[in-house]
Amino acid sequence: MNKIGFIGTTVIILLGLLSSTLFVVDQRQFGVVYALGQIKEVITEPGLNFKLPPPFQNVSYIDKRLLTLDSVDTEPMLTAEKQRVVIDWYVRWRITDPGAYIRNVGLDENAGAMQLNRVVRNAFQEEINRRTVRELISTRRETLMEDVKREVLESVKGAKPWGVDIVDVRITRADYVEAITESVYRRMQAERQRVANELRSTGAAEGETIRAAADKQREVTVANAYRDAQKVRGEGDALANRVYAESFGKDPQFAEFYRSLDAYKASIGKKGDVLVIDPSSSEFFNAMRGSTTPKR
Repeated sequence: MNKIGFIGTTVIILLGLLSSTLFVVDQRQFGVVYALGQIKEVITEPGLNFKLPPPFQNVSYIDKRLLTLDSVDTEPMLTAEKQRVVIDWYVRWRITDPGAYIRNVGLDENAGAMQLNRVVRNAFQEEINRRTVRELISTRRETLMEDVKREVLESVKGAKPWGVDIVDVRITRADYVEAITESVYRRMQAERQRVANELRSTGAAEGETIRAAADKQREVTVANAYRDAQKVRGEGDALANRVYAESFGKDPQFAEFYRSLDAYKASIGKKGDVLVIDPSSSEFFNAMRGSTTPKR
């Protein structure tokens, strides 16, 4: 029984030692083998590899993919005309020589990102100091980014190479500092307000002109309509009078009766009027009853 236990323990120890000598390098990484704290070997190809068990040899990994560094500093920079601007940028970079990177930069990607951020910001500050805001925003923006990339490459490939490659440098935003931006917005708002007021004034003047022309046209139209109406009314009255005259000439008694009706209509035609008449002595009521013939 003790023999079986000893064999089992030995097998487990051997398997542990074997596993400590094996390691896998992913296709997205570099494998760096250290021997007593010194870089022994850099493995660039993916696959299964062997090393001595700790503490004789250890392995660490560094990302070999394309990395992105975004700006995090909002400190304003001065342009050639002493305008304070804030820019946002990003850098695409990758580690190409893990040995040089570990010796001159650090053991992981964060160390390189911190130092690269400082170098890129200094390069942007130097190039922006040489350019105006207009050049920064439009005319020479591409040239600015190329110059910054060139300066950063010179820094990382200097006397102590970082073992990295700078693929691209881009500006994502360039703007005035908040105080200047607010001032610019206020000026823009005032200018837009002035234009709006001018348009309103012009519109109001044109509206008054249109209304005056419409009122004049309305007065002319009403006057013409009244003139035509009076003409038609006069012609109608003349025709009515002629018809009345012809009718009254044919029947004088009917004419007298009709005039009596008009007289009564004019006398009692208003609201609130009171007329006291004796029906027995009124020729009008006698005519209405048909009992007598109206006297002439």
